[in-house]
Amino acid sequence: MRSYRYASHGLVLLIAVAISGYGVSDLNLSIGARAGGVDARAAVDDGGSFGNVAMDRGSVIIKPVAIPAFALPSHAPILYRVKEGDTLDSIAKAFGVDFREVTWSNPGLRLPLKIGQPISMPPVPGVVVAVKPGDSAMTLATRYGVDPSDLLGFNRIRAEQLVPGMKLVVPVDPATGPNLPSGVPADPIAPGKFACPIHGAPIIQKFGPTNFALEPPFGGYLHFHTGIDLLADFGTPIDAAAGGRVTAVGYADYFGVRVEITDSYGLVEIYAHMSVASATVGEMVQQGQTIGFVGSTGLSIGAHLHLQLEVGGMPADPGDLIGCSG
Repeated sequence: MRSYRYASHGLVLLIAVAISGYGVSDLNLSIGARAGGVDARAAVDDGGSFGNVAMDRGSVIIKPVAIPAFALPSHAPILYRVKEGDTLDSIAKAFGVDFREVTWSNPGLRLPLKIGQPISMPPVPGVVVAVKPGDSAMTLATRYGVDPSDLLGFNRIRAEQLVPGMKLVVPVDPATGPNLPSGVPADPIAPGKFACPIHGAPIIQKFGPTNFALEPPFGGYLHFHTGIDLLADFGTPIDAAAGGRVTAVGYADYFGVRVEITDSYGLVEIYAHMSVASATVGEMVQQGQTIGFVGSTGLSIGAHLHLQLEVGGMPADPGDLIGCSG
């Protein structure tokens, strides 16, 4: 009888193990190997965790216990003060961002930088913004192309806590970039970069000092080219290198017929020597949208496009143009 009882108990145990989906090896059981170990009864009764697994009172696995292997980033804006020798490029590289993100977080930034000048920087890819009267989580989120819950969650606030003057960090996915006020992506071709205004056009003169006598003095140099020149035939369409708002159109001395766009990062792009401008002041344009046609107006000796980038009224090097041939 006793042997029959033992056999029936053993059969019940085997059925229970089979139903649970675990074998003896899965449970990591061994005879006599648990002496002096964890008090399993206390863990089951009170709940607990073993390694990276948490258990409830019924000894059911709930979820992994995540233990950060590194310090979580701060969510607060970073205030940096300009040091001797700093440039927009050097500050951007120190924070691992593009210099456009520096100007994006500091509207009205002027060059040259001054020692001790405060510069706001985001702790993650994105932008530091000051809340203005009338701003809401939805309008801010639409402006920068993010979800309102992400904006509020990152800054650890509720929608009703937004007040004018508050500084927020808006985390922006660098793969998508900011939006225009209409909600469409500002830079659908190359987010965060400048696309070539004339795809495939060669760069015939870069930004910097030059021996070309027609160029005016700048930055202590007798002759300085303040933009990038692209060679193209008369009448070739010119596209916006980055999306933004058209802030000036018309004739302007050295530039001839030109279009100015204040892009989504707060930089002013000037497209000069046009034959005809097709954009209008106040218009919102996307990267890649045609804004005019190549000409040779103003101080020019042949058909080409002069693209100039300005920060606070001072020329800056636009750097690489995605899609140009040289």
